[in-house]
Amino acid sequence: MQYDDLKSQRKNNTAWRLLTSPHAPLIASFLYHVFIQQNQRSLPFDIVTSKLDDMLFHLNQLEGESTYPKAALRYLDDWSGGSNAFLRKYYEKGNDIPQLDLTPGVEKAIEWLQTLQPRQFIGTESRLLTLYRLLKEIVQNTEKDTEVRIAELEKQKHDIDTKIAQIRSGVVEDFDSTRIKERWFEAEDVARKLLSDFRQVEYNFRSLDREVREKITLSDKNKGDLLDEIFDQQDYIHDSEQGKSFSAFWEFLMSTNRQEELENLTETALKQDALKNIDDASFLRYIGYALLDAGQKVYQTNAQLVEQLRKYLADQAWLENKRILEIIGGIEKSTLAANKQLAQQTMQTLPRKFFPVDQAKVAVHLLMEQKLFSPNHKVKLSNNKIEEMDADIDISVLFDQHWVDEELLNKNIHRLLQDRPQISLKEVLQKHPLEKGLSELVSYLNIAGKRQHTIIDEAEMEQLNIQTSDAKHAAHDLLHVSHRVAHIPRIVFTR
Repeated sequence: MQYDDLKSQRKNNTAWRLLTSPHAPLIASFLYHVFIQQNQRSLPFDIVTSKLDDMLFHLNQLEGESTYPKAALRYLDDWSGGSNAFLRKYYEKGNDIPQLDLTPGVEKAIEWLQTLQPRQFIGTESRLLTLYRLLKEIVQNTEKDTEVRIAELEKQKHDIDTKIAQIRSGVVEDFDSTRIKERWFEAEDVARKLLSDFRQVEYNFRSLDREVREKITLSDKNKGDLLDEIFDQQDYIHDSEQGKSFSAFWEFLMSTNRQEELENLTETALKQDALKNIDDASFLRYIGYALLDAGQKVYQTNAQLVEQLRKYLADQAWLENKRILEIIGGIEKSTLAANKQLAQQTMQTLPRKFFPVDQAKVAVHLLMEQKLFSPNHKVKLSNNKIEEMDADIDISVLFDQHWVDEELLNKNIHRLLQDRPQISLKEVLQKHPLEKGLSELVSYLNIAGKRQHTIIDEAEMEQLNIQTSDAKHAAHDLLHVSHRVAHIPRIVFTR
């Protein structure tokens, strides 16, 4: 907290610049309602422009036409321009519409402004218990003496046995409404800070990507040394404390059991009478999907670095091949010119120095290209005579075909994604059971393979029950029903 540092931060820090801006109420309120409150990681530029235009029209009607005279497009260009911009403006691959996303500094400023809002009460007990629990975990998990650890675990076991005995005897201690709300608000604060941290993690990965691009552009090292340096930096990011923490978090979040447990805990907590009238209860209800979207963006940013390295290798190989072809072409031209010149000067006095080559290149056969010897296998043909038989085969099944409407299946998925950011194939089939059996399931798999925003987790397998009716007897006999089970990787459709 030195004077010079604070003076520099007041000029360059994004959060501080937002708070001192004359348009801070407009910027903070608009970005909060569009991005943070809706849990949007990024939005297209035209959609944000439309939303800001509506807000400016409303504010100018209330406070006068000269309050915000510029167009919404001009304001967004100002907010997303410069080295310390409030918004990050970028282009996605295959999309010519720019995207907008909050910068970490702006999210920290808005988060601090949220703490200035009055709340019902401040939960001091839950925070003290959290502090006590964290310090206790540090001490217990770093203790070198095994006897001390065992004694602590025995103490915890005794406390648990005592609580079990009290419950069995009828003595049950429940949380009152104050304690329930206190812990709910603390969980909400932790969740919001966790989402905010994702933008900082993504920003750090983008900074690494930018540094690598600059190093590739300006470096005069050979390709091997440059790649060694780049890969060392990437390993450093993954092995850093931040990288390890994010990897552990992502592994925890991608567990299907953990996701279901988080969802069940939230739904059970919201059934309490103390939380029935709570404001913005939907935030924690869908926190798992919000965290998954945020983590996915971080992984996409990290994937851009790998793509940049791959492109660099491909470009370098193309340039090297081009240079080789230019050298070979120069040698051929020089050879032909020298041959003609020599033929004109010494046609009758000296023997020719150049001889024609039938092929354009020398055929080189390496020893390792030779295939190993393998004996020929003689095919033995059977002399059995083919006997004609009259078989009663029902060929009607070849004509009892049905058509699966993929457009209808796509509409089922889009309709369910209107209320949630993502949904698994198993949940889709629970809402819209299969009507045409295995062929309809294959159509869903075809849709998942073609959709851009689809996650296929091959580490997690799901069991789908397929119930189909015999097309020949289903109209008049309900007993002709076949049950099948399909084991497929977990498929998640996202917006």
